[in-house]
Amino acid sequence: MSVDPHLAGLTGPVVHDCIVPARAPWLHPIAAGQTLRIVDVEGNQAVDFLLYATADDAERYSAQDTVAAQGNLFLRQGTVLRSNEGRAMMTIAATSVEYHDTIGGACSCESNTLRYGHHTKSEHACVENFLEANLSEGRGKRDIVSNINFFMNVPVEEDGALGIVDGISAPGLTVDLRAEMDVTVVVSNCPQINNPCNGFNPTPVRMIVTA
Repeated sequence: MSVDPHLAGLTGPVVHDCIVPARAPWLHPIAAGQTLRIVDVEGNQAVDFLLYATADDAERYSAQDTVAAQGNLFLRQGTVLRSNEGRAMMTIAATSVEYHDTIGGACSCESNTLRYGHHTKSEHACVENFLEANLSEGRGKRDIVSNINFFMNVPVEEDGALGIVDGISAPGLTVDLRAEMDVTVVVSNCPQINNPCNGFNPTPVRMIVTA
């Protein structure tokens, strides 16, 4: 009997396990104490990520509070993802990638047009994925805040500019997030094909939740 390598190190029963196709959205509730493992199945795939408090979604992930509390732009093992009320939402319990981004934002049809030309306006983007998932729970565009980009490499250059460069992930690498409160996770499996964040080839990711 073969052992699933993507489950290595996880404890507790698996309560949810799915493949999110390339370019697709995903929404799922995670209860306090549960762990979400995101698996970069084929490598070099950016995973755009939002968090809402399940009890009251006016409380949601805050990049500003998270960065200020830890005094560092990059998200690493041990980083506490904080809400706009300063409360702990999830903790990065483990990661096989050195760091993750929370300042690069999400691609949109508008930003694609500005960066890559008008011919890209019709291309699917992360903002549209976030909207599609959020609309199922009554949230709209104003509820999309600055997001996390798991597995994405956005270095800060010497002049302060942000780079979007080749990823630092590889097939099968993971990040584990422990819920500190009941949260709803919204993901866009990034469809971007105009910069190297997905190696110009969006691929599936796997979401595993353990109790």
